[in-house]
Amino acid sequence: MLRGMHHAAIICADYGRSRRFYVEVLGLRVIAETYREARRSHKLDLALPDGTQIELFSFPDPPARPSYPEARGLRHLAFVVDDVAACKSALEAQGIGVEPVRVDELTGKRFVFFADPDGLPLELYER
Repeated sequence: MLRGMHHAAIICADYGRSRRFYVEVLGLRVIAETYREARRSHKLDLALPDGTQIELFSFPDPPARPSYPEARGLRHLAFVVDDVAACKSALEAQGIGVEPVRVDELTGKRFVFFADPDGLPLELYER
């Protein structure tokens, strides 16, 4: 029935700050960008190299995330990378705080967590 992941949607507090983070820091490609005046809302469609998309939204006065990271609902987004340590270094060079690299005890793969500008937990998981 399911054939893959099409997109994940994220609501941000500061559209410009989040746009810069996802486009300039993480390097996602912009597919489309829309501003809806009636809703006072931006929508930015972003693509990862495998075709998966992230929809970045802004809405007036969105409520804060209730806790980190165990709020009910989406816990985090995980992105596949070739080299976790190299990506960690690249993020830190841009001033992004990144947790220490860990190893998944079930798979033996390395991973690391960091956060977007709104505190949404993001993970880099080594291929």
